[in-house]
Amino acid sequence: MFGLSELAVILVVVIAVLAARKLPELTRAAGKSARILKAEARALKEEPAPAGEQPAPHVIRGETVVSGTTTPTGAPGPQA
Repeated sequence: MFGLSELAVILVVVIAVLAARKLPELTRAAGKSARILKAEARALKEEPAPAGEQPAPHVIRGETVVSGTTTPTGAPGPQA
């Protein structure tokens, strides 16, 4: 009656119809996972530093949000 390829197409269509509301969220999550995996694979390819030397840490400048106020990173925040 139906071959394997026809059943696979029907299954994909049924899943797409039933999961239409969640599909954008699922594709977004899959894309995010792919980017993370790609970044981790790239990090593994980089050569590690020799045993005696430590690489300089990556500092990201920005602002810290605390209770609706913003404080530049590195500056002391509001005292409690």
